[in-house]
Amino acid sequence: MLYLLIAIISLAIIVGGISYIGHRRFEIRKTEGKLKEGETSPLDTVEVPEECCGQHATCERDSLLAAISKEIMYYDDEELDRHRGKNAEDYNDEEADEFRNIFYELREVEVAGWVRSLQLRSIELPEQVKDEVLLVVRERRFRPVDNHNDHSDDRVGNNLDMNTI
Repeated sequence: MLYLLIAIISLAIIVGGISYIGHRRFEIRKTEGKLKEGETSPLDTVEVPEECCGQHATCERDSLLAAISKEIMYYDDEELDRHRGKNAEDYNDEEADEFRNIFYELREVEVAGWVRSLQLRSIELPEQVKDEVLLVVRERRFRPVDNHNDHSDDRVGNNLDMNTI
């Protein structure tokens, strides 16, 4: 028991020492004006919103909004601009199918960009399509990509398991 206590105290001292050294280096770079944009001290605390689980770099609900680019890209979906400002609940089934048809023609890697493009154009996804789109975005985020499992050129419609919807 004593060894465990000594190990924990030693670890705390090592981590504290490393954090202090990092903070001192931060302060030196700060006084010299050599800080990178957004750089913070290792001793600074970060506020995490209550509704964020903390498991991701950004919250699920904000991940599509956190894109760097504000440039609008079109995915052969210019006809969707007529839905600008419409609420997600106000789409009929025929209008939702328009979104669904475009969605199923996208490559998996394009889905998040397409949703971001819709957001920048003030176009809400129909409620009838949201779950399908979020399913692909989440699967893409958590699926490991290696040389044998690269799905970047796969079309959404070819890989979506309809039993999971």
